[in-house]
Amino acid sequence: MSQEQPEADDETVEEEASAPEEAQETEETAAEEAAEEERQPTESFEGEDDLLIPVDDYLSSGVHIGTQQKTGHMERFIHRVREDGLYVLDVAKTDERIRTAANFLENYEPSSILVTSSRRYGQHPAETFAEATGARVRSGRFIPGTLTNPDYDGYIEPDILVVTDPIGDAQAVKEAVTVGIPVIAMCDTNNATNNVDLVIPTNNKGRKALAVVYGLLAEELLDTRDVETEYTIEDFEPEV
Repeated sequence: MSQEQPEADDETVEEEASAPEEAQETEETAAEEAAEEERQPTESFEGEDDLLIPVDDYLSSGVHIGTQQKTGHMERFIHRVREDGLYVLDVAKTDERIRTAANFLENYEPSSILVTSSRRYGQHPAETFAEATGARVRSGRFIPGTLTNPDYDGYIEPDILVVTDPIGDAQAVKEAVTVGIPVIAMCDTNNATNNVDLVIPTNNKGRKALAVVYGLLAEELLDTRDVETEYTIEDFEPEV
């Protein structure tokens, strides 16, 4: 499935393969530093008075901080470009997509949801999301054949996949496409989304940003089930 298609052909800035660990760490550090530069909220977004959390909380966690690259796939989610070349995501659209994703996931049995993260800063949030909602999780390296090889001991058959980054989690996305299950992905400005069914636009490299997005997604999903969460967003934030 691939509902999130670009409107026109565009130069892509990514490879359909997992980023090396060192490159991921460099990106994560850069995302954290960029977010730190904008701790004081300076943005104004349409619809910011009706968000799941105050807009200041989105900004202080760096959810809006993108990269210095963009794809045509993600252009509609971009708010502006900073003087230093960093693209800024529209947190109102992030908020809207978190709600949409929660409503979509509500249609699935908890144990049929698989969440994955190869990114270091996404692993604890993904694991906490699974713990809070009853989903299954595969963090760290995604073993080839997990979704496609019945002879593999770790083989599972989820009905839907949630990934932290379509680049780092490329193997999981590839296998989800092969077996025909939908993919929800947290996508930064540099991501292609041609194999993604539902995009959540966000900084998918920052520690605090991923904690906020996974935390809100879990809270909204539990709310659709009329279950009160026992977790706070701080519980989703990994230790440094």
